[in-house]
Amino acid sequence: MTFKLSRRSLDRLEGIDDRLQSVVKMAITLTNTDFGVVQGMRTIEQQKELVAKGASKTMKSKHLEGKAFDIMAFVNGRASWELNLYDDLADAIKEAATVIDVPICWGAAWGTADMPYPMDIRKWDGSMEEAMNAYIDLRRSQGRRPFIDGPHFELIG
Repeated sequence: MTFKLSRRSLDRLEGIDDRLQSVVKMAITLTNTDFGVVQGMRTIEQQKELVAKGASKTMKSKHLEGKAFDIMAFVNGRASWELNLYDDLADAIKEAATVIDVPICWGAAWGTADMPYPMDIRKWDGSMEEAMNAYIDLRRSQGRRPFIDGPHFELIG
């Protein structure tokens, strides 16, 4: 089944880098899981609020620059935060980013031992689930907690 972006998702892409918009628009046609864009550009005020609530870790978010987007998976028309859906969606975004040649980092695989942050998912030789597991292994080997933000993607550079 081929999915398409809703008007709401397209509206949320406004102000986002054109290359990222192209990746999202292609990825929706490649995936087996429906998704929508839940966040694109943010104002400083929105970012401050998210940091205050603990929903974001930094005031240096690429959302402020139009260089990031967040998605939400839908299963049978209902929103889902199940992580396994997001690594499948990341596979579709990786495929689209590779075809269009756009360097993208995924929020559940920020970097690995071989590919430090920001890790360009196009260069990862394997599934995004494997990339996420490599990131988790790296963080644990450093005695640090992994920060998994499965819905988040950002432009590198």
